[in-house]
Amino acid sequence: MSTQHKVAIVTGASRGIGAAIAQRLARDGFTVVLNFAGRAADAEQLVGKIEAAGGRAITAQADVSDPAAVARMFDAAEAAFGGVDVVVNNAGIMKLAPMAESDDALFDSQVAINLKGTFNTLRQAARRLRDGGRIINLSTSVVGLKLETYGVYAATKAAVETMTAILSKELRGRSITVNAVAPGPTGTDLFLNGKSDEAVARLAKMNPLERLGTPDDIASTVAFLAGPDGGWINGQVLRANGGMV
Repeated sequence: MSTQHKVAIVTGASRGIGAAIAQRLARDGFTVVLNFAGRAADAEQLVGKIEAAGGRAITAQADVSDPAAVARMFDAAEAAFGGVDVVVNNAGIMKLAPMAESDDALFDSQVAINLKGTFNTLRQAARRLRDGGRIINLSTSVVGLKLETYGVYAATKAAVETMTAILSKELRGRSITVNAVAPGPTGTDLFLNGKSDEAVARLAKMNPLERLGTPDDIASTVAFLAGPDGGWINGQVLRANGGMV
């Protein structure tokens, strides 16, 4: 799949891993639709960076937990560029607590965004993605590690991995691949928030490469799946974690 004239939607693209993915896809030649929920200034600033580097991008506000908002996001992409070829489901939240101490708000918010939000986007992508396209979901390597306090978060991502494999089969005949990338500990605000320096250092040492991942590490993995060299990978979960699990 040549990236020339291809259009990619990246959800949760205003910062962190999503911003790195958007910038990498733009460098690779994709026109990028940067989705954000509430950080409009960050998203607009990122569009400016992409355009200054010679790329093409627009913003599209949508809370992915709202099915109507997700449909409007696809409408905006189609109105601006004629169609969509790649969808990267990156939007997500992480709230950690032992299950005995997890309240309904912790559970409901993560299910709404991580699981229902991904489903909302997958449903639109399945209906509207151009043939030959790519869908890339973001999971987590904690699905394999099964660390304490990550129970609800990891459960939402395990469900995303299951939907990934099933949708790859449901799109038979359209040459659309559906995969997931499962980062390990990655140096973003989402990961670092609330963790002590000692905890971060311990997690960084858990993989044989003995460092945290970077947003660019994850963006490179996504770019492989979205680009011409990733076309034979389908229905898979790539654990981008330095060998942690």
